[in-house]
Amino acid sequence: MDAQAKQRISMRAVLLSFGVLLANIVVNGLIFKFFRDSTLNPLLTAVLAVLWGVLGVYLIYYTLSWAAEQYPDYVRRRILPFIFIGPAVIVLGWLLVLPAIRTLYLSFFNASSDKFVGLGNYVAIFSDHLMATALRNNLLWVFVGTLACVAFGLLIAILADRSSYEKIAKSIIFMPMAISFVAAGVIWKFVYYYQPGDEQIGLLNAFVVALGGEPQAWASMLQPWNNFFLIIILIWMQTGFAMVIFSAAIKGVPDDILEAARVDGAGEIKIFFRIIIPFISTTILTVTTTIIVFTLKIFDVVMVMTGGQYDTEVVATQFYRQFFMYRNFGYGSTLAIVLLIAVLPVIFINLRQFRKQGGF
Repeated sequence: MDAQAKQRISMRAVLLSFGVLLANIVVNGLIFKFFRDSTLNPLLTAVLAVLWGVLGVYLIYYTLSWAAEQYPDYVRRRILPFIFIGPAVIVLGWLLVLPAIRTLYLSFFNASSDKFVGLGNYVAIFSDHLMATALRNNLLWVFVGTLACVAFGLLIAILADRSSYEKIAKSIIFMPMAISFVAAGVIWKFVYYYQPGDEQIGLLNAFVVALGGEPQAWASMLQPWNNFFLIIILIWMQTGFAMVIFSAAIKGVPDDILEAARVDGAGEIKIFFRIIIPFISTTILTVTTTIIVFTLKIFDVVMVMTGGQYDTEVVATQFYRQFFMYRNFGYGSTLAIVLLIAVLPVIFINLRQFRKQGGF
């Protein structure tokens, strides 16, 4: 009888849980309203907002977890997972799902969002010459950039794994990952810098002039090759990422399999293609799809280097230009949806592979 009584859900626990949930909503809503209407110093506001973000999240989880402890064990085991993932799902829904739905809605309207045009914006995208150039450039980034990053990352991982300077070499190659794409664009803007005349302060043109050549406007006038010079920046940054992941995967190849292959007379090239590549094929697929997502969304490098001029436009820069500069909300939203549709299959492949590897 006592055991059955302990398993009953008391009204006190139910009221407490609803009270805690309501208190969290009210308190955090009031704090949000305070920051929204605040006239405090911006620096002080930023510090307080960070403190609220950290402590607020902690208090939400702590209070909800405490409320769950008031229930019997069989109920607590069922609701605790939802407590821990619930706030994250709500935030993701608020920041990602709802904006995506609204963007999809706006894509069916005209520039000022006051007239329904149906699929007119989608038809306009694939009949626009500028968009054809942007789509072509995105395909260049996807195929050339991804292939080069994966190939160089795999090659360096193999070579560094057999070098006595492995740590130093990997640290140097991985170093560009520590900076943002914007910072990388600024650095390479100085590398490619061109000015008329004999004196060149751009690193690449300085070498060309020193060797007796003619300086070139690498990022602007050498069309369409300037796109490849921009892709080099992606390769410089993402090769380190691919190398680190591949290096960890290669170290997981069993040594006895490699030794058995060598005893049977297999050369290193044959071992690489017949044993190592099949063994790390899932890792190669994961790295490839991850870099494809980067290339599909590429924006920072192009915007910093050329601003999308000189036939270097990509879908993301065209979206920014249409939506925020020209205020063409319908066309800009359509570009965002097209970009989302292009990214989703790649993400789905990545998640499916992740599930096969036991990530879920």
